[in-house]
Amino acid sequence: MNSAQAPTHRTTVLAVANQKGGVAKTTSVASIGAALAELGQSVLLVDLDPQACLTFSLGIDPEDLELSVHHVLTKGVAVGEVIIATEDGVDLLPATIELARAEADLLTRTGREHVLRGVLDDLADAGTHYDWVLLDCPPSLGVLTVAALTAATGVLVPLQCETLSHRGVGQLLDTVHDVRRFTNRDLEVWGVLPTLYDGRTNHARAVLDTISQTYDLEVVEPPIPKTIKFAEAPAAGRSILATSRSSKGAQAYREVATGLIDRAGR
Repeated sequence: MNSAQAPTHRTTVLAVANQKGGVAKTTSVASIGAALAELGQSVLLVDLDPQACLTFSLGIDPEDLELSVHHVLTKGVAVGEVIIATEDGVDLLPATIELARAEADLLTRTGREHVLRGVLDDLADAGTHYDWVLLDCPPSLGVLTVAALTAATGVLVPLQCETLSHRGVGQLLDTVHDVRRFTNRDLEVWGVLPTLYDGRTNHARAVLDTISQTYDLEVVEPPIPKTIKFAEAPAAGRSILATSRSSKGAQAYREVATGLIDRAGR
């Protein structure tokens, strides 16, 4: 974004990252994005996972796509040509299995950590401005995750409330430390988002307390409850905010989104 545009529009770029799979990371990106859109925010979701779960969960078959984020990152295709509007009121930069090749392609490239930040700058320079860009990071700490953290304002860590689920948090925080040191000194950890939470057990709350004390991280409230409704939503090609509007899960994500807006000062 050039200096003339900066005062008029500020985009909050939030990387949602955890190298451990099965923590409702993609569900959180889709649901928070839809909740932000409900609150009148303009939102772009970026699918950086070669499994393309976010793309599929928003009703788009990756196999039907000719262009995807892979072409933007490695082939120089203009990002505006690839973005898709979805029924959930958010725009999507979709992924396909080809993204698996991008990791290898980018490894040999100078400045690879900055490739995604450059894409977002190009978007702003072309006159397309979003209030929020949510980055669905792959379940690894490779090139794509580092590029996401380099482009991000903050990082949100979805975490399943189980004993072993937080063992990878230290590794992620080490990566965040390196990114702060070398490529994005302004990156902030916005906190841990508890997911798949069973409020009936003392164990789940104990895990959250342990994380907060061990890593000195803020716990984003409210915890996202465990519910079958989340499993049903991707099959419908919509977020839970559309498929089960009044469910506890949908309401929890709405509250999280409201808190994020406050945090961003919007």
